[in-house]
Amino acid sequence: MSQVTLGGGCFWCLEAVYQRLPGIERIISGYAGGHIPNPTYAEVCRGESGHAEVVDVKFNPQLITLDQLFTVFFQAHDPTTLNRQGSDIGPQYRSIILYRDDAQLQAAKTAMSRVQRFYDLSLVTELSPLTHFYAAEREHHDYFNRHRSQPYCQWVIQPKLSKLQLAE
Repeated sequence: MSQVTLGGGCFWCLEAVYQRLPGIERIISGYAGGHIPNPTYAEVCRGESGHAEVVDVKFNPQLITLDQLFTVFFQAHDPTTLNRQGSDIGPQYRSIILYRDDAQLQAAKTAMSRVQRFYDLSLVTELSPLTHFYAAEREHHDYFNRHRSQPYCQWVIQPKLSKLQLAE
Protein backbone atom coordinates (compact mmCIF):
# COMPACT_ATOMS: atom_id res chain seq x y z
CA MET A 1 0.00 0.00 0.00
CA SER A 2 1.01 3.60 -0.61
CA GLN A 3 -0.17 6.89 0.84
CA VAL A 4 -0.50 10.45 -0.37
CA THR A 5 -1.78 13.55 1.42
CA LEU A 6 -3.66 16.19 -0.59
CA GLY A 7 -5.55 19.40 0.06
CA GLY A 8 -7.81 21.05 -2.49
CA GLY A 9 -10.46 23.00 -0.61
CA CYS A 10 -12.83 21.43 1.86
CA PHE A 11 -11.74 17.96 2.93
CA TRP A 12 -15.34 16.73 2.72
CA CYS A 13 -15.18 17.22 -1.07
CA LEU A 14 -11.92 15.41 -1.69
CA GLU A 15 -12.93 12.62 0.66
CA ALA A 16 -16.18 12.05 -1.28
CA VAL A 17 -14.29 12.06 -4.59
CA TYR A 18 -11.58 9.61 -3.58
CA GLN A 19 -14.02 7.26 -1.82
CA ARG A 20 -15.53 6.51 -5.22
CA LEU A 21 -12.32 5.43 -6.94
CA PRO A 22 -11.19 1.81 -7.28
CA GLY A 23 -7.99 0.97 -5.45
CA ILE A 24 -8.57 3.33 -2.53
CA GLU A 25 -8.11 1.45 0.73
CA ARG A 26 -8.70 4.22 3.27
CA ILE A 27 -9.23 7.97 3.47
CA ILE A 28 -8.86 10.10 6.57
CA SER A 29 -9.81 13.77 6.61
CA GLY A 30 -7.44 15.89 8.62
CA TYR A 31 -5.02 18.77 8.85
CA ALA A 32 -1.42 19.22 7.72
CA GLY A 33 1.07 21.82 6.60
CA GLY A 34 0.80 24.09 9.62
CA HIS A 35 2.59 24.95 12.82
CA ILE A 36 0.10 24.17 15.64
CA PRO A 37 0.31 20.63 17.04
CA ASN A 38 -2.98 18.72 17.33
CA PRO A 39 -5.14 21.46 15.80
CA THR A 40 -8.90 21.54 16.15
CA TYR A 41 -11.36 22.26 13.35
CA ALA A 42 -12.08 25.66 14.94
CA GLU A 43 -8.37 26.57 14.99
CA VAL A 44 -7.93 25.52 11.36
CA CYS A 45 -11.09 27.38 10.27
CA ARG A 46 -9.80 30.61 11.79
CA GLY A 47 -6.90 30.34 9.33
CA GLU A 48 -4.28 30.97 12.00
CA SER A 49 -2.90 27.43 12.42
CA GLY A 50 -1.14 27.30 9.07
CA HIS A 51 -2.81 23.95 8.42
CA ALA A 52 -4.78 23.05 5.33
CA GLU A 53 -7.79 20.77 5.30
CA VAL A 54 -6.42 17.62 3.67
CA VAL A 55 -7.17 13.98 3.02
CA ASP A 56 -4.69 11.23 3.70
CA VAL A 57 -5.30 8.59 1.05
CA LYS A 58 -4.06 5.02 1.38
CA PHE A 59 -4.18 3.27 -1.99
CA ASN A 60 -3.16 0.12 -3.80
CA PRO A 61 -0.73 1.22 -6.54
CA GLN A 62 -1.49 -1.97 -8.50
CA LEU A 63 -5.11 -0.76 -8.89
CA ILE A 64 -4.64 3.01 -9.10
CA THR A 65 -1.42 4.90 -9.68
CA LEU A 66 -0.16 8.01 -7.97
CA ASP A 67 -0.36 9.79 -11.32
CA GLN A 68 -4.05 8.84 -11.62
CA LEU A 69 -4.65 10.20 -8.11
CA PHE A 70 -2.96 13.46 -9.09
CA THR A 71 -5.07 13.65 -12.26
CA VAL A 72 -8.26 13.36 -10.21
CA PHE A 73 -6.89 15.84 -7.67
CA PHE A 74 -6.40 18.52 -10.32
CA GLN A 75 -9.84 17.82 -11.82
CA ALA A 76 -11.56 17.97 -8.42
CA HIS A 77 -10.52 21.55 -7.56
CA ASP A 78 -9.22 24.74 -9.11
CA PRO A 79 -5.44 24.73 -8.61
CA THR A 80 -5.16 28.34 -9.86
CA THR A 81 -7.02 30.06 -7.01
CA LEU A 82 -4.94 30.98 -4.00
CA ASN A 83 -6.48 30.11 -0.63
CA ARG A 84 -9.93 29.59 -2.05
CA GLN A 85 -12.24 26.97 -3.53
CA GLY A 86 -15.63 28.38 -4.43
CA SER A 87 -17.15 29.99 -1.36
CA ASP A 88 -14.57 28.36 0.94
CA ILE A 89 -12.01 31.10 1.56
CA GLY A 90 -8.84 31.05 3.62
CA PRO A 91 -5.40 29.44 3.71
CA GLN A 92 -6.94 26.25 5.13
CA TYR A 93 -8.52 25.68 1.69
CA ARG A 94 -5.31 26.05 -0.31
CA SER A 95 -4.21 23.63 -2.99
CA ILE A 96 -1.42 21.54 -1.51
CA ILE A 97 0.40 18.27 -2.10
CA LEU A 98 2.28 17.03 0.95
CA TYR A 99 4.86 14.57 -0.34
CA ARG A 100 6.45 11.75 1.64
CA ASP A 101 9.61 11.27 -0.41
CA ASP A 102 11.50 12.44 -3.49
CA ALA A 103 9.58 10.05 -5.75
CA GLN A 104 6.25 11.63 -4.72
CA LEU A 105 7.72 15.12 -5.14
CA GLN A 106 8.91 14.31 -8.67
CA ALA A 107 5.56 12.69 -9.56
CA ALA A 108 3.75 15.80 -8.29
CA LYS A 109 6.00 18.13 -10.31
CA THR A 110 5.45 16.02 -13.44
CA ALA A 111 1.67 16.07 -12.92
CA MET A 112 1.68 19.83 -12.30
CA SER A 113 3.71 20.44 -15.46
CA ARG A 114 1.26 18.37 -17.49
CA VAL A 115 -1.81 20.05 -15.96
CA GLN A 116 -0.42 23.59 -16.32
CA ARG A 117 -0.87 23.35 -20.09
CA PHE A 118 -4.66 23.37 -19.61
CA TYR A 119 -4.78 26.62 -17.62
CA ASP A 120 -4.23 30.21 -18.64
CA LEU A 121 -3.37 31.10 -15.04
CA SER A 122 -0.43 29.66 -13.12
CA LEU A 123 -0.98 26.81 -10.70
CA VAL A 124 -0.71 27.86 -7.06
CA THR A 125 -0.55 24.32 -5.71
CA GLU A 126 1.93 24.22 -2.84
CA LEU A 127 4.43 21.36 -2.67
CA SER A 128 5.59 20.66 0.88
CA PRO A 129 7.08 17.71 2.71
CA LEU A 130 4.62 15.98 5.01
CA THR A 131 5.89 16.44 8.54
CA HIS A 132 2.72 15.75 10.54
CA PHE A 133 -0.81 14.69 9.70
CA TYR A 134 -3.53 15.23 12.27
CA ALA A 135 -6.80 13.37 11.83
CA ALA A 136 -9.87 15.60 11.95
CA GLU A 137 -12.53 15.13 14.57
CA ARG A 138 -14.82 12.13 14.10
CA GLU A 139 -17.77 14.20 12.83
CA HIS A 140 -15.76 15.15 9.72
CA HIS A 141 -15.12 11.57 8.60
CA ASP A 142 -17.31 10.09 5.85
CA TYR A 143 -19.16 13.40 5.89
CA PHE A 144 -20.87 13.35 2.50
CA ASN A 145 -22.11 9.78 2.87
CA ARG A 146 -23.63 10.59 6.26
CA HIS A 147 -25.07 14.04 5.37
CA ARG A 148 -26.13 13.94 1.73
CA SER A 149 -29.26 16.02 2.37
CA GLN A 150 -27.36 18.95 3.90
CA PRO A 151 -27.16 22.02 1.63
CA TYR A 152 -23.34 22.02 1.36
CA CYS A 153 -23.40 18.39 0.25
CA GLN A 154 -26.15 19.03 -2.30
CA TRP A 155 -24.83 22.33 -3.67
CA VAL A 156 -21.07 21.77 -3.58
CA ILE A 157 -20.11 18.12 -3.25
CA GLN A 158 -22.80 16.43 -5.38
CA PRO A 159 -22.19 18.68 -8.42
CA LYS A 160 -18.45 17.99 -8.12
CA LEU A 161 -19.11 14.24 -8.11
CA SER A 162 -21.42 14.61 -11.09
CA LYS A 163 -18.84 16.67 -13.01
CA LEU A 164 -16.24 13.98 -12.37
CA GLN A 165 -18.80 11.31 -13.28
CA LEU A 166 -18.52 9.76 -9.82
CA ALA A 167 -22.11 10.38 -8.74
CA GLU A 168 -24.06 7.37 -7.55
